[in-house]
Amino acid sequence: MSNEKNLSGLPLSRLSEGLCSGAFSSVELVRDCLAAADRLDGGIRSFIEIDRENVLQAAAASDERRAKHAQLSVYDGIPFGVKDCIAVKGERLSCASKLLAPVKSPYDATVIARLKAQGFVPFGRLNMDEFAMGSSCENSSVHPTANPHDLTRVPGGSSGGSAAAVGGKLIPVALGSDTGGSIRQPSAFCGVVGLKPTYGRVSRYGLVAFASSLDQIGPIAPDVESAAVIFDAINGHDPMDSTSLPGRESDFASAVRSAKSLNGVRIGLPREYFSQNGLSASVGKAMDEAVALCRKLGAEIVEVNLPHTKYAVAVYYILATAEASANLARFDGIRYGDRKEGKDLIDGYFKTRGAGFGAEVKRRILLGTYVLSSGYYDAYYLRAQKVRTLIRRDFEEASKVCDLLLTPVTPTTAFRFHEKSDPLQMYLSDIFTIALNLAGNCGISVPCATEPGTNLPIGVQFIAPAMAEKKLLTAAAAFELGRS
Repeated sequence: MSNEKNLSGLPLSRLSEGLCSGAFSSVELVRDCLAAADRLDGGIRSFIEIDRENVLQAAAASDERRAKHAQLSVYDGIPFGVKDCIAVKGERLSCASKLLAPVKSPYDATVIARLKAQGFVPFGRLNMDEFAMGSSCENSSVHPTANPHDLTRVPGGSSGGSAAAVGGKLIPVALGSDTGGSIRQPSAFCGVVGLKPTYGRVSRYGLVAFASSLDQIGPIAPDVESAAVIFDAINGHDPMDSTSLPGRESDFASAVRSAKSLNGVRIGLPREYFSQNGLSASVGKAMDEAVALCRKLGAEIVEVNLPHTKYAVAVYYILATAEASANLARFDGIRYGDRKEGKDLIDGYFKTRGAGFGAEVKRRILLGTYVLSSGYYDAYYLRAQKVRTLIRRDFEEASKVCDLLLTPVTPTTAFRFHEKSDPLQMYLSDIFTIALNLAGNCGISVPCATEPGTNLPIGVQFIAPAMAEKKLLTAAAAFELGRS
């Protein structure tokens, strides 16, 4: 099996079986991933950097542990990609920004430490929209990333590199971050599974903050079980993160393996998500088919209302930009980043941040600073927080009549590069994902169809209440099984 192509594209269960049986070694698996990157990533450009020597050394160390029957877990030796805003000790941490290009992390993020503790091997820095601000991966200061299914189209964002690498079968799994849909939207575009956990269930320690009350790390994987395996490893309380929720579970993957049907599950269809003018015919048809499949699998379908959803995009772009304005103030070239000298301190700030930040980052900092400024705080920021509470209450009311919600992930399939030149058009790409972040609940994108004529992937989104990842993952796994 060691000579088989696309070991890098196999689910974690198959890779674990192969490693445990001796069918191939970790070094052979890593070399297969490197070969896939060499063969395909010239067109996709999902990676910013791969430290081949360190990756091969880590794989060799895993093989030595297995030889001594001292493996850290059944997944010991499996590589995973890392979005370039998550800290890995000794590796770059640039957030795909010129300003942080020289920065290397002095420590591991909690999620990285937990995966390393099970023997997973960090494999490369994955491209993203600069500081996670974007929906297409066109805002990276390094290079744009392409959709592996059509190189003329975007992979989505901001975790575009992570989704493209998994969708292109360059790497088995990857970590992304989701502030307004940045795991789920690119996963839908690239035909893979993307899990956005409950806010606080996965530590943000070591994640470069965009909007601290919205950011959440999660897995991008080829199948639901693989996503559950990674979630098993990374979830749980962390004293290094003040927003971390108590408790830890580790049986999500086993629950997923036993999922067979949706019998007894009540699924709500939010009226507001299906009446959007921007919903394409192909996505609408795919959603109808997804609803029919859920019924076939035994689910009861009910209609629900989320009346404040129409305010979600506006609320998000007030709150997220306000938090970004505060979080990015630290990147001034003095404490962090690439400093440009000026004639005085203020001039140095202007030159450093002017040259270091891209256009979208500057746009969001300006907007965030404006809504926090004197005279506008009450009119914008405070009012947006109140509407956020109403959005959260909508989800709470819906959960009283259904177990899960089912919605589209994106209004359309992956669009072409430079097709959305108007920022507002780009912001509306996340219209079906943003409300979930504002509510703090969990959601998952699962492939459900391909678009006729283009064969571009279409994803369906399942949404569950906070801390209900087991219910969410088992339903997604049953749906996935029903499609196979």
